[in-house]
Amino acid sequence: MLKLENITWDLPDGEGILKGVDLAVPAGKLVVVTGPNGGGKTTLAKIIAGLEIPTSGRILFDGRDITNLDVTERAKAGVSYAFQQPVRFKGLTVRDLIGLAAGSALSEDSLCGILSRVGLCAREYIDREVDGSLSGGEIKRIEIASVLARGTRLSIFDEPEAGIDLWSFTSLIDVFKELREKLSGSLLVISHQERILEIADEIVVVADGRVTAQGPGSEILPTLLSEGGSCPSCPAASIRKEA
Repeated sequence: MLKLENITWDLPDGEGILKGVDLAVPAGKLVVVTGPNGGGKTTLAKIIAGLEIPTSGRILFDGRDITNLDVTERAKAGVSYAFQQPVRFKGLTVRDLIGLAAGSALSEDSLCGILSRVGLCAREYIDREVDGSLSGGEIKRIEIASVLARGTRLSIFDEPEAGIDLWSFTSLIDVFKELREKLSGSLLVISHQERILEIADEIVVVADGRVTAQGPGSEILPTLLSEGGSCPSCPAASIRKEA
């Protein structure tokens, strides 16, 4: 489905952030990318989404070369992205945002179904503006709801647990479990959270701009949780147990 071939990305001063990343995301799988802070995980997610263009390498999506497509073209091709820190839109209501994501206006019943999956009551939120009046947890859940509404072939979530409370995090885990069982596409999640790693089909470890480990979640997670393990760049301390 998604294949990255020898992806590099350099800062303007020439410092290498990604250093020859090869990665495959199979169809119908939940893949979690983890690793130390500053290792290149978010940069990798932005490159897949089209927010950044790689310095070199190639990105294939369903066999199509999308390396030079921008974020709008990637979205049309079937790639969606949820930011670690969601964007706020003064003057745009939750109803409008989710309708735009879905591609058409939705009924209140449909909106309620989508928002309830992320722990929100539609009737309390659909006419609120997506602005500074919403808390960090609320805006995060609304953005995740908009990604769910799109139903794209590849949905990317950058640290979806950031800024949300424990109850919301538990609800989020349930959403990912449900999507994992009903996938028509794939999910790529950037996370340090053990509970998200536990439900991954595959885990990819990124450290110092490189993929240092990759494989079935049942094989990689015990290595990450062990003292030292076989991944010295990814100590057990980097895995968090709570949101």
